[in-house]
Amino acid sequence: MNRIYSIVILLFIIGLSRVNAQSIDTIWLSSLDINKASLGWGQPGQNKSCQGNPITINGIQYASGFGTHANSSLYISLKGGSQRFSAIVGIDDEVKVSIGTVVFSIYGAGQLLWKSNIIKAGSPPEKFDINVSRIDTLLLKVDGAGDGNGWDHADWANAYFLVSGTKPVTVGRIIEEAVILTPKNPPSPQIHGPKITGVRPGHDFLFRIPATGNRPMEFSAKGLPAGLKLDEKSGIISGNENIPGRYEVELTATNKLGSCKRKLTIAVGDQIALTPPLGWNSWNCFACAVTQEKVFAAADAMINSGLADHGWNYINIDDCWMVKPDSDDPILGGKVRDEAGNMLTNKKFPDMKALADKVHSRGLKIGIYSGPGPKTCAGYEACFMHENQDAAQFAKWGIDYLKYDWCDYEKIAKDHSLPELKKPYVTMMEALGKVDRDIVYSLCQYGMGDVWEWGAEVNGNCWRTTGDITDDWSSMEEIGFNQAGHEKYAGPGHWNDPDMLVVGKVGWGPDLHPTRLSPYEQYTHISLWALLASPLLIGCDMTQLDDFTFNLLSNDEVIDINQDPLGKQASRILQLENMEIWAKPLEDGSIAVGMFNRGMFGSKIVLKWSDLGISGKRTIRDVWTQKNLGVFDTRFEASIPSHGVKLVRIYR
Repeated sequence: MNRIYSIVILLFIIGLSRVNAQSIDTIWLSSLDINKASLGWGQPGQNKSCQGNPITINGIQYASGFGTHANSSLYISLKGGSQRFSAIVGIDDEVKVSIGTVVFSIYGAGQLLWKSNIIKAGSPPEKFDINVSRIDTLLLKVDGAGDGNGWDHADWANAYFLVSGTKPVTVGRIIEEAVILTPKNPPSPQIHGPKITGVRPGHDFLFRIPATGNRPMEFSAKGLPAGLKLDEKSGIISGNENIPGRYEVELTATNKLGSCKRKLTIAVGDQIALTPPLGWNSWNCFACAVTQEKVFAAADAMINSGLADHGWNYINIDDCWMVKPDSDDPILGGKVRDEAGNMLTNKKFPDMKALADKVHSRGLKIGIYSGPGPKTCAGYEACFMHENQDAAQFAKWGIDYLKYDWCDYEKIAKDHSLPELKKPYVTMMEALGKVDRDIVYSLCQYGMGDVWEWGAEVNGNCWRTTGDITDDWSSMEEIGFNQAGHEKYAGPGHWNDPDMLVVGKVGWGPDLHPTRLSPYEQYTHISLWALLASPLLIGCDMTQLDDFTFNLLSNDEVIDINQDPLGKQASRILQLENMEIWAKPLEDGSIAVGMFNRGMFGSKIVLKWSDLGISGKRTIRDVWTQKNLGVFDTRFEASIPSHGVKLVRIYR
């Protein structure tokens, strides 16, 4: 018995020795492949800040760490091999301004493991040491703390894992499958697009009836003003009408399978852009690589893809069509203006009038870009001191839309006082008022001076409320969900503009890539912009539309929410941690509601009738799948994936 007992003791000692002998390694976070991180700005810093400087927080320099920028995320596969994770976090001392606020958080096993307080530039760092022994995948996240993500240079300093098994590795974000939700349109005719359109008396009118269904198709229109005519084969209505009034027109589209009727109000009066513009802009895909041929191709693609059949109708050229002053490039350089002072195009755009005519022949409209300064953002000739000439030139070419970008006027303005911010836009407003053509006036000055409060005063039809968008969740989320409060300034003829759409293939130059937004994030992007009554300007190469992107852009019930004649912008009615509900009243008395999950994990969201100010039984319709979900008494509950949305329409 004593011998057996001795053997047991010996085996226990041997086992204990083996456990104690098991090595505990220290693995520094910066030794992993941090290039898999997603950043709101800059590059991942390996033992450096996101700006490339030594990591320094509150006067102390750290040899090891990961420099990033809100909003950012980094996924790390632990597979249960790590025991603890430790770091010191804060805003890097390279931030010399008072702005810059962040929150660090760590997620694992579907829950929040640790979260910092709000850390500001210049404030002391925070330390943590957490147990990660049962975690398979860890998520390190840095978010802005409510004041935008400017100067949010965040550091994970002295960050390391204590590892007794499988060593950690960084992994790319797992992206869900791109599921197409919207059913295809039937082969029988259906008319789509806006239900109202405006034109000023005596000005050229152009409207292509948006209709899906098998071709050939014939069109008719009852109640057209005397000055307008319809091409029965193409469905293009054109002409001009001098007598003001609201003309209720009955449109009909017919093919071999049947016919469809729909009402269109043509408002001949003082206002245009009675619904938000729907179209395409060249910047987010081509930037300065844009050419006349690419714009031709975009117009053809809008028709051939079928997007025009859903109401998309603007083809807008952004920067870089003009001559570039002082350039020795034979394509871009040369005389910037002719002897009469008229602006000239560079050799990539040999005939702007021919380009506009070709776009118009397809029933589409064309836009152009300039700015109030001496040069554009990209350094090309702009309108300073030539506003009347340039407005007249745009009208002569047949331009329908002007994006007017502040940029170089920064050198002219005395300061950012309200009179100085308004001044150049008043000048171009007056110039556009002298031409005999309707030109949608889009103010691009990034929300300075709360432009939403005065944009309509300078006859702006839409105005940027924000900086430029990029194709990542942090940018889209930051911009889109910060539009709350602007809704009282939007309405028919004047719209808040949170910038262009970043779905499909984008690139800001000759090299394109698929958007970095996940499929769920793309559904959120389009849903939110539709609810916001924003101008919807496609930013991708339309000649390379895939099925998923086309489906996103051709859901007629989503477009109808954006184009609703009532012209109301959605309001945020509920915000609870990462869950938000936005609601938009519609002309027929129904309500469009977006239920959004901004969090990192799927969650349920409850929509209560009391939050909407309604009562009684209501029918809920899923807008993306175009299916009724049933009748509900007091509330509706839905499970929403991370960064996803449930877009519904509520009917009495």
